Amino acid sequence: MPGTPVSYANQFLIAMPGQRDGTFAGTVIYLCEHNEKGALGLVINKPIDIKLKNLFEKVDLSLDRPELAESAVYFGGPVQTERGFVLHERLGGEEGKGGHYNSSLQIPGGLEMTTSKDVLEALSSGAGPKKILVTLGYSGWGAGQLEDEMSRNGWINVGAERAIIFDTPVEQRYDKALWLLGIASGTLSQEAGHA
Repeated sequence: MPGTPVSYANQFLIAMPGQRDGTFAGTVIYLCEHNEKGALGLVINKPIDIKLKNLFEKVDLSLDRPELAESAVYFGGPVQTERGFVLHERLGGEEGKGGHYNSSLQIPGGLEMTTSKDVLEALSSGAGPKKILVTLGYSGWGAGQLEDEMSRNGWINVGAERAIIFDTPVEQRYDKALWLLGIASGTLSQEAGHA
């Protein structure tokens, strides 16, 4: 349909080498939402000095899942850095209905982003999603801002692959995301070119 905006939800935004904003240099962002009002995403490759078990302690919960306790919390972006965001698979699998938590955004492709404490409570009790990525803060763009940054070669995008989010060592996520486009990071130029 003509005039229908393109949505980049469930895609990676990969910072180009010339990214001028130091906050986003070298980042891979998973876009959770993108529509005519703007975009919201989570940086998936910038761990901070907080472990999940410490985050749970700060909200008076224990985390008795050894496979998660030592996992890093990530810098999700510069907006609302005091707030937690949990990126996870939908309960019930890819085609599940989701919506098990008070405040979840269902993302095309089978993931959810939850901001309510009930997902942490479920994880604390040994239930909840198996694979998660927890961030403090998010990355946000106003209407048309992301499209403008992309047109100026600040970002390239590619369809997301959940194995990169949940199963790839953090230091390899940037290169693996680029490889989805068939690009090796050493071949990228900092200079923007137009035909």
